[in-house]
Amino acid sequence: MIRNAVTVIMLFAAQCFFYSAFAQGQTTVDEQQIIKTQTIQSRVNDIGSKLLNANKIEQRIVFVYNEKEKESLLTIDPSVMSREVILYDGYYQFIQNDDELAAYLARGILTAMKSYHGFFKGYLTALQIKAAPKKFEIVADKRAVDFMVNAGYNPLGLITFIQKSCPQKRFDTISTKNLASRRLAIIYEYIYTKYPYYLQNNTYLENEHYQNFLLSSTENRRLLMEKIKTQSKEDLKYD
Repeated sequence: MIRNAVTVIMLFAAQCFFYSAFAQGQTTVDEQQIIKTQTIQSRVNDIGSKLLNANKIEQRIVFVYNEKEKESLLTIDPSVMSREVILYDGYYQFIQNDDELAAYLARGILTAMKSYHGFFKGYLTALQIKAAPKKFEIVADKRAVDFMVNAGYNPLGLITFIQKSCPQKRFDTISTKNLASRRLAIIYEYIYTKYPYYLQNNTYLENEHYQNFLLSSTENRRLLMEKIKTQSKEDLKYD
């Protein structure tokens, strides 16, 4: 009888110890996750504010790191509706330096800025962007380059970010997005013509993702060189 009671007590004590250790371990994991989220959020805030200040953007725009939700193609961009630039974890995993983070945030800033203008206090902007998403995508890419340069970031970071994070579709005829290769070619041409310094003093030459961009954009860059040689003003039909 006594032996059975001792056994029960020992089992109960072991169970209590197990649950206590598990709870402590879970708390440690939760605390680490909170610290990670706060660290990323602080980094996002700093780079986002630097972009706003350097480009003298007077509209209030906030930056949010969201590690759980995913970007939805069905809902209206929160940059327009809430004036929030949301960095989803699915995109953050592709970001390796401040240039690439600035590239992502800079594109969202333009969308949020547009929400301050137009009819119905900017609500019409969402409809305009939805009506011509491909055109706006190219405009956002170019303005992101401008914002980055003004804030002291290397615009080639936009190229490496897109190179890593945007898959190459077979065609974009019925898509709401441009081919990633076409976007990259247009961005490269924009940097080449407006900000040649970054290509003449290219700190990304040793970057594997930039090297991969050069490898996969050979034909589009050849078209650009022909355009420059002939001094043509026509828009190139990049693939």
